[in-house]
Amino acid sequence: MVVFLKLGGSLITDKARHQTARLDVLKQIAAEIVQAKVANPELQLLIGHGSGSFGHMEAKKYNTRIGVISSDDWLGYAKVANIADRLNRHVMDTLLNAEVPAMRFQPSASTVCRAGEVQYMAVDPILTVLKHGVVPVLYGVVALDREKGGTIASTEQIFSYLAKSIQPTRILLAGIENGVLTRFPDGEVIPHISPSNIGQIRQVLQGSAAVDVTGGMETKVMEMVGLVTEVPKLEIVIYNGLQRGATYNLLSQKSQIGTLISI
Repeated sequence: MVVFLKLGGSLITDKARHQTARLDVLKQIAAEIVQAKVANPELQLLIGHGSGSFGHMEAKKYNTRIGVISSDDWLGYAKVANIADRLNRHVMDTLLNAEVPAMRFQPSASTVCRAGEVQYMAVDPILTVLKHGVVPVLYGVVALDREKGGTIASTEQIFSYLAKSIQPTRILLAGIENGVLTRFPDGEVIPHISPSNIGQIRQVLQGSAAVDVTGGMETKVMEMVGLVTEVPKLEIVIYNGLQRGATYNLLSQKSQIGTLISI
């Protein structure tokens, strides 16, 4: 069983404070991952994470998502990559200190986009380490773009590309909300979203309240609905990673919380 787990930028950083990682949250999630792998040794896990208050603020400053053309743009591209790597080091250190066999896969090294969409990424090395029980760790970061020079490839975009080759059974998207809400920030959790009801639900979706160059909740949900259409057996869950035990329970399929996106 292969599961993709995204640690959202809002979960693992304080998105309102520049370059501030939530190390206590990272430690909690790492401990729950260890529990889940002990309970189910057959679990093959791939982790991705957002950039939160590390990459998003810098990417907005240089408009990296829009395109990379001038020398100033390319300087910004390099700075955004460096800052995203800085957060990834916090994630990697925490996972390895918890004895999670995590291995960093820097997406910019092989990802190529066209008009902001991922067109190619090296998959074979990821598949190989998964078979040996290693946990690949990827993250949203800059990527070369055949039309725009450069752009930002979000974790959801990377997951969408990899899911078509790796065929995970579940994608878990951990943030700080209990799921997709009927009204932000105090609405009820929408229990199930599918291609058949997304038309009614889309009107209640909103972008992120913090700086997020990759679009916030609406973009996330629309990308995931598109993905389950392409991979019909896939289940995607948006949930609150701050809730103790939530990540363990979802990795172990012991309970259903949050918002389920499926056919």
